[in-house]
Formats: sequence, structure tokens, C-alpha cells
Amino acid sequence: MPYATDPDALGALLPGEPRYRIDQLREWLYLHPVLDAEQMTNLPLSLRRDLADRLWPFRVEAERTTDDGATIKWLFRAGDGAAIEAVLMGYPHRTTLCISSQAGCAMACTFCATGQFGFDRHLTAGEIVAQVAYAAAHLRANPMPRSPARVGNVVFMGMGEPLANYPNVREAIRRIVEVMGLSARSITVSTVGVTPGIDRLATEPWPVTLALSLHAADDHLRETLVPLNHRYPLDHILAAAARFRAEKGRRVTLEWTLMSEVNDTPDQARALGAIARELRAHVNVIPMNPTPLAPQKRPPKARIDQFVDEVRRTGATVTLRDTRGIEIDAACGQLRVSSGG
Repeated sequence: MPYATDPDALGALLPGEPRYRIDQLREWLYLHPVLDAEQMTNLPLSLRRDLADRLWPFRVEAERTTDDGATIKWLFRAGDGAAIEAVLMGYPHRTTLCISSQAGCAMACTFCATGQFGFDRHLTAGEIVAQVAYAAAHLRANPMPRSPARVGNVVFMGMGEPLANYPNVREAIRRIVEVMGLSARSITVSTVGVTPGIDRLATEPWPVTLALSLHAADDHLRETLVPLNHRYPLDHILAAAARFRAEKGRRVTLEWTLMSEVNDTPDQARALGAIARELRAHVNVIPMNPTPLAPQKRPPKARIDQFVDEVRRTGATVTLRDTRGIEIDAACGQLRVSSGG
């Protein structure tokens, strides 16, 4: 499988071929990806046919669209049966791809569909990068309406906890930045608070954005929502986030899934605002999206607006996130709910 091979070791896939052939393959895989090896027009026909059945490390089991074609969710199926989901979202000035780093998730956050279905395995670096390449190839063949025809932002906010799969996520980031040419500042890595991983990420050469999935402003509440908080309590997580900002000079984002009568109170809003001001972080409020097993619910609009206003009154910067893809189970917290539709 080409994406399973280090970009600098592609010669192993093409024994006896001249160096320029290897460089051509590398360009097709990472700079100008195509959906079908047959489209690699400057490679010999025999080589294209050899690559045809092994170009991608997965097959597309389902593709679903909504928002007039501006949101696409893919369910990829790896050879061992592992499910991998990715979501492409087109906006007027950017196209963002949400990718998975694991098949399933072991974090067991009570409001997240992926965690409700359990953990299968880590994704390899090649499987992670292939999601980006597939989306880029799809955009070249099928541009989105009113959006740039290239992947401009990559967010590790799909299935899995990226910092629990650190070696593969690190290698994937390296390839996305150094081989595919995407700016590191356009990559966001989300975590529920794996503090050793936050500290390791701060030492890497790429100025990615850290998104901390907070969801509660005190340990008592957070432990009921994010079991990992028992291992890495809030003060440890926030200290790691502060070290990341100091080391990278990058503003941290605080993600807050808003749940009715759980974390949508004025007290939680004020405490969140205080944390954001202390970290000089930006807050993203994401009203909870429906999942089949979660006991929590989405607050009514009036309560959402009140919460956002209360955070803003503390002096913190806050955005109410645009919700995309609910109809196809592609919104935040919904991945791995279903494949049909």
C-alpha cells in the first residue's frame, strides 16, 4: 500500500524503476492525489494497473452529503474491517477536513457517539494521511459549491483521541506539513487532556493549534463527563495547556460541548470565562448534537445564547460554533453513529 510506506522509501514499491518514477509517484500521492491510479498519466500503464487495487489503505463504504453538497462524510473500511470516518466541510473562504486518528475511542466521554461504541485500534500514519489525500483527490474531481477546491484546514477532531496515538499522529502531521505542503498553522489537534501528549506536542517543530476539549470547569463535573479527568485532573491539564502556549506562541482553543442542565449554567459560564482569560484562550461553544446512547441533551436556543453571553461578559473571546452535518451523523460527537442513509 503506497500510503503505508514512508514517502522517502517509496522505491521499495517500485523495484527497478528509475528515481524519477519514484518522484512522480510521490507527487501523485501527496501533491496531486487522484481517486484512481489510472489518472496518474505520466506513469506506465503497467505500473498504474499494479497500483490500481492497492492505492488506498481502505475502501469507501459510504459517502453521504448534506448542506447542499457543502458537507460530506465518508465511512472508510480498512482491510481488517476497522471503520474510519472523515468529514469535509466547505465554507466561502476555506475547506476544512475533520479526520480520525483511531478506529473508535477509549476515552468513553459520555456525550460522544464514538466513545459509546468503544475502541478498536490505532490508525497508522498512512491511514491518517490517506484521509487527507482522499479528500484532496475528491475535491479535484468534484469541487464543492462556493468553496476552495483544496483542503485548507485539517482538524484532528474525528474518531479517537489523537494524543493517545502519538507516534502515528506525529508522523501524519510531519507528512501533511513537510510532504503535502499544508501549513502547520492550519492543523488543529484536539485532546480531552492527555497531558504528557500535550507536553510532547509542544516540543515538535510544527506550530499546530491545540484544542482542549474542556466541557466542564471543575473536576467534580468533568469526571462525570470525561473519565480521563480522574487520571489527569483539571489543574494538570490547564498547566500543560499554558506550557504549550508559552512554548509555541499559539493561542489554545477551549472546546465546550454545551449540554442542557449539565454544563450550561451561569456558574459554569463564568468559570469557563475565567479559565479562558487566564490562558488567553479562545472558547468554542458547540451545542450538543444528538447521539443514540447519551443521556445528555442539547439546550434550547435561548439558554445557548445566555451561556455564550455570560462567557463573553467575563471578557473572554467566545464563538458559537456553526453546526454542520447533523442530518448525516457528521457533526461533532456523532461520528460512528451510522453508515447508511
